[in-house]
Amino acid sequence: MAGSGRPTSKDRTVCASPVSERLAPRLGILILLGVATCFAANHLAARFAFDHGASVAAGVTVRATSTALVLLAMMRLQGLAITVPRALRGKALLAGVLIATQSYCLYSAVALIPPALALLVFQTSPMLYVLLTWAMGKEKPRLSALAPMLLALAGLALALGLASGQLAARWGEIGAGVLWAFASGASMSVVYFLNANALKPLDGRLRTFVMTSVTAVLMFAGGAATDRLSLPLDAVGWTGLACLTFFYCVAMIGLFTVLPRVAPASTAALNFEPIALLALGWVFLGHALTPLQIGGALMTVSAIVWLGASKH
Repeated sequence: MAGSGRPTSKDRTVCASPVSERLAPRLGILILLGVATCFAANHLAARFAFDHGASVAAGVTVRATSTALVLLAMMRLQGLAITVPRALRGKALLAGVLIATQSYCLYSAVALIPPALALLVFQTSPMLYVLLTWAMGKEKPRLSALAPMLLALAGLALALGLASGQLAARWGEIGAGVLWAFASGASMSVVYFLNANALKPLDGRLRTFVMTSVTAVLMFAGGAATDRLSLPLDAVGWTGLACLTFFYCVAMIGLFTVLPRVAPASTAALNFEPIALLALGWVFLGHALTPLQIGGALMTVSAIVWLGASKH
């Protein structure tokens, strides 16, 4: 999943109130595929907003504010105490700063290169998370993880078109966007680490609310201070801004509702997001990829699923 603080499969036991009723496996997978598609649609809509005058800071601010308000209403309705223990407040604030960084970097990448390619580069975050857990001594290095990592990187090189003889020219076209997306993935890997360790006692809804609230405040303050809160210039841009918020909020609500009711293995369906974005980008933006690039994208996504499965 491309994240903005949303839970991963590692968070499923604390992302919502206990629910006794399980969904049928096929229904759960189908709903999670819909959730992944909504997350993908958010990135597509963001590109329309950016292409029609909206700034990245404005897009992140609107999305984060709306998501925080939706989560606040959800927690109120579900009777969840909105209190962060004093000992965890500093770490929660740090996670919020990292999510703000991640969101800004990923949207900056989406504004520069095809959104599907930006999301594929962001998919390095699970690999970076694994490496971080090894470096911090939380897990012992696993040889079983090396093969999917190498396969994912090889697939990514193919998807980005970096395997051709025109490497320098191709990097000149997409390099800036790739670096923004990689920075987003690096930030998210640290958030994963904090969620799995320091912030694990917090309910996933509360964690996400805190992180998105911090993101909203930082993006609004930073954008206002640097005069970068540019709004869309026309109806297409405004529609894009509204849709990116709508799809993200719908996906978040669906995720928090469904995730506790499905088996852990079903969460692999969330890796459908880059594939959905490939299709959406082709239909709505005309971002056609070569068969080799599509194969590389499928290779990367499959390798990430394999990496997750190798842990078990």
